[in-house]
Amino acid sequence: MTTIKDVAELAGVSISTVSRVLNGRTYVNESTRNMVMEAIRKTNYSPNALAKSLKMGRSDTICLMVPSIENPIFPEITKGVEDFARRSGFTVMLCNTDEDVTLEKSYIDKMKTRQVDGFVVCSCMPYSEHIRRLYEEGMPMVLVNRFEEKDINKIDTVSVDNYQAAFEATQYLIRLGRKRIALMLGREELYLYQERYRGYCKALENNHIPYDEALVSQEAAGLGANSFYYATQELMRLPNPPDAFFCTSDPKAFVVLHALHEMGVQIPRDVAVMGFDNVHLSAMTEPPLSTISQRLHEMGGIAAKCLLHQIEYKEKNGELPPPVHTVMSWDLIVRRSTG
Repeated sequence: MTTIKDVAELAGVSISTVSRVLNGRTYVNESTRNMVMEAIRKTNYSPNALAKSLKMGRSDTICLMVPSIENPIFPEITKGVEDFARRSGFTVMLCNTDEDVTLEKSYIDKMKTRQVDGFVVCSCMPYSEHIRRLYEEGMPMVLVNRFEEKDINKIDTVSVDNYQAAFEATQYLIRLGRKRIALMLGREELYLYQERYRGYCKALENNHIPYDEALVSQEAAGLGANSFYYATQELMRLPNPPDAFFCTSDPKAFVVLHALHEMGVQIPRDVAVMGFDNVHLSAMTEPPLSTISQRLHEMGGIAAKCLLHQIEYKEKNGELPPPVHTVMSWDLIVRRSTG
């Protein structure tokens, strides 16, 4: 196995000079650096990452925790995190929790053992005190998309303004002349869905449209977006059925479109459908889905940037920087599902 001594001999420099080049933290003149890098290339030398992390106090590795990689928003967020981290010399370790708290805690313990430098967490829940405790202990961390109101300005958070985006989506449907707008709502314990519900209600109120509890369907526990298939059919069988559906995520909208197609409902002539996310598949449904775009790849990149800032700040100052609440811009994407 090639050693650092072999590299030094080939480059004609000392072992300490090779070490300085590898660590990138002490000045080495350009010609010497080039000789060392050429020797590394020729010998295929690969430093022991664990030994380096023990010596330097960091591993240049971060952990990304997602609740379900099957949810199409998370591959896009993951790519955003990885793209930014890779450009910055960091490796990303992906942990898929499957909404299992025990598994999530196990991942955290393993990642701490491997000396990851920080966490980007997309799986935080109201009861996720084990995650919040990590930050309180001084671990760099960013919460993305999922967090509680109490987390804002206490931990770094990244999201869109869910209230305003839902308000504008509902307003758009109302401007189209839709007055019976069904809401397909995600898990009620999640703050992001509470905010989307609040935006929907405010738009109705501002337009003097009475709130109708019968038009609000909640995601059934354990069934995810699939629970909206039968809910859609039940709503369409009401004496006064909806003329629009506002779905608080694109996967919910896909299920609604499927149910409406099977009932022979004409979209958007009879019913308009609006989603929330703008995942890649939303442009490929029939008809293509109108939706709120969250710019998911950019969201992941911003989260990684915030985390790396925390890591570097702590390294220089011995503590984490003041937390930041990043509110991203969003777009209303109009396609044929709303006319």
